[in-house]
Amino acid sequence: MISTDLALALRDAGLSWRPRSGDRFQLDEPEFDADVFTVSEMTIEPREYPTGRILAFNGTTEWALDSVALEDALWLPHESQLREMLGGSFRSLRRLPDVFEVEVEIAGAPRRFEHPEPADAYALALLELLSRIA
Repeated sequence: MISTDLALALRDAGLSWRPRSGDRFQLDEPEFDADVFTVSEMTIEPREYPTGRILAFNGTTEWALDSVALEDALWLPHESQLREMLGGSFRSLRRLPDVFEVEVEIAGAPRRFEHPEPADAYALALLELLSRIA
């Protein structure tokens, strides 16, 4: 799973989130640091209002929380979502002895990003790609 630090960096780089079933997120509150939530039509669903988008908590949960504003949630994209966002720049994912290496092509040149977690290697590559677009 992508690290919180890289998820924050992606959000700060301009990555926007349109919640869909199966997406994971954390809340930007210290008391929820260890909690990861999953969007699901059964329990947590995105709702659109004229005032903005929220994540609504349905049914029974172990604590009382009705909804949170989307901007108070931190998206934790899956590996496949990160790879999809790399689009045509993605070349490969390799398992090296101690790390995963993601290779992308940016501005005609190959770039490699390494991390022990594959999702974080994808996130590093996407951060570079987003910095070139901005």
